[in-house]
Amino acid sequence: MKYTINQFKRYAVSVELPAKGYYQSKKFFETVIGLKTEQMLSMARLMVLILFIQFILTFAVCFAQTQEGKTSYPVMAPLDQYLIKDKADEIALARSAAPPSVSGKAEVMVLGRKGYTVAVKGTNGFVCIVERSWTIPTDDPEFWNPKMRAPICYNPQAAKTYLPFDIMKAELVLAGKSKTEIAETIASAFDKKKLPAITPGAMSYMMSKQQYLNDQGKSWHPHLMFYRPGKLEEDWGANLQGSPVIASYDSQLHTTIFMVWVGKWSDGTLAPPLVH
Repeated sequence: MKYTINQFKRYAVSVELPAKGYYQSKKFFETVIGLKTEQMLSMARLMVLILFIQFILTFAVCFAQTQEGKTSYPVMAPLDQYLIKDKADEIALARSAAPPSVSGKAEVMVLGRKGYTVAVKGTNGFVCIVERSWTIPTDDPEFWNPKMRAPICYNPQAAKTYLPFDIMKAELVLAGKSKTEIAETIASAFDKKKLPAITPGAMSYMMSKQQYLNDQGKSWHPHLMFYRPGKLEEDWGANLQGSPVIASYDSQLHTTIFMVWVGKWSDGTLAPPLVH
């Protein structure tokens, strides 16, 4: 760079380079840079091509990284990564799904190597568990995410008609079934009425500050969930701009799950504002 500047100074003094003019500018570049105008145009085209290729490569790398993030759990991790070693810790985490006035008298189930078992008897009809990643649809890229912990407390209606789905799915996973086999078995059990239909009034609490729902949302927001048979998003005004109601349709169970955000975690502390 310093060599080029010095060349420019010597040339400017010798020929009194004018401020404007195509001919003088052309002569300057041909003398100082050592290139003909036609050569410079070819180099400009080459530079544009190189920049375009760099852009395409950068985009391809970013896209590949995004896709990798979406499919980073292709198979089940070792079972121990899904289990909670201390039963007392899992009981406390399960109870954190709802306010103590609800969860304190609820039955609590914990996950073992063969499925869920009752750890604490309840008296109010509620049942609290910690769901793992396989409760989400089998085609979800985080189906095998071992980090997921979703404390949830079902009311009596949901405990009778939705909890059996959680229990069956966990047993299929722990029996080594594939995602395809799990989906087919669940659908068949529902069609053959081996799984009960969702009853009116079924709902659950998911208000734990310690919940980890997925890699994107992490703890997300405290919310209540309501279960209704059929595809009913429009009936509730769900998923609309400004609506606090979010809905997801479970095609396996033919059930719409409505999520309503609440402003506080189960321990009474304020939650972050909702954005969706």
